[in-house]
Amino acid sequence: MKIETKKILIIGASGFIGNAIYKELCNYFDTYGTYCHAANSYSSNKQFVQYNVEEDDIVEVLEEIKPQVIISALRGNFAALIIAHDHMVKYVAEEKCKLYFISSANVFDAYTKYPSYEMDKTLSESVYGRLKIKIENMLLRLPKEKMAILRVPMVFGNASPRIKAMKKSIIENESVEVFPNLILNVTNDDKLTQQIHYLINRNKTGIYHLGSNDLTHHEDFIKEILERVGNFNPIIKRVYTTNEDRYLAVLPKTNKLPKNLQFTFQDIIDHHVLN
Repeated sequence: MKIETKKILIIGASGFIGNAIYKELCNYFDTYGTYCHAANSYSSNKQFVQYNVEEDDIVEVLEEIKPQVIISALRGNFAALIIAHDHMVKYVAEEKCKLYFISSANVFDAYTKYPSYEMDKTLSESVYGRLKIKIENMLLRLPKEKMAILRVPMVFGNASPRIKAMKKSIIENESVEVFPNLILNVTNDDKLTQQIHYLINRNKTGIYHLGSNDLTHHEDFIKEILERVGNFNPIIKRVYTTNEDRYLAVLPKTNKLPKNLQFTFQDIIDHHVLN
C-alpha cells in the first residue's frame, strides 16, 4: 500500500546507490526509476523507464513521468552528465518539482588538512570532484526550496562495489589496497537511504553531509571489516599518496539530522557480515 502519493523519479535507479534508494522509497511513495541497458532485469518492471544518458534527452522521461521529486544518482560519461543535469535544472526551475543530487566528498578533495562542512567552499583536484562541483553549481542557481545537494563519503554495504571488490581480491589471493594516511568518514546503503527518505518525507532542501559523524583512518576501517571475513589472511597493500595525514571527510554542522539518523563508523563496521 502506498502511504504517500508523492511521485518520485530516481535517475540511475539500476546502479548500486540508485537501486538502494528505490528499494527504500518504493513502498512509501509512487516511485519510478531509470535503467540504461535493454537487457536489464528492470525492463519488465513497469515503474522503470529505459534512459541512456549518452543517447536520450532526460526531458522526455521527465515529461512522461512528471515527478514531484527527482533524485539524481546518475553515473556515466562526464560531458553527457553535465548536459543531462543542465536539462534537469531547467525542468525543475519551470515545474512544481524538487531535485536531489547525490554529490560526493570529492568536491573538497583539494583540502587535505581538515574535514569539510556544508557551507565550506568547494575545491577539487580530481576530474570527478570537479564534475560534481559543476553540477552542484547548477543546482545552487535554483531557489533553495527546489533543490538539495547530498554530499556522500565512501559508501560501503554488503552489496557495494567496494565490498564486492574486496571479497574478490581475498578469494583470488590478490591484495586489498588501503590508504594509511587517509582520514575519512563513511556510510553504507542502509544508512544513506534512510537519511534520504527522511529528507524527502520532511520536504527538506539545502546542502546535507550524509556520513558518519566521526572519523577513522582508511587502513584501520578496512582492516576491521576484513577481520569479519573469517580465517583468511588477506594481503594488504598500503598505498601512500602523501607522507602526512590527508582528510577526505564531509561532516554535518549546519544541517544535522535527528539523533536516530546519526551514526558512527563503528556502526557501519558492525553492520557488515562478510560471508
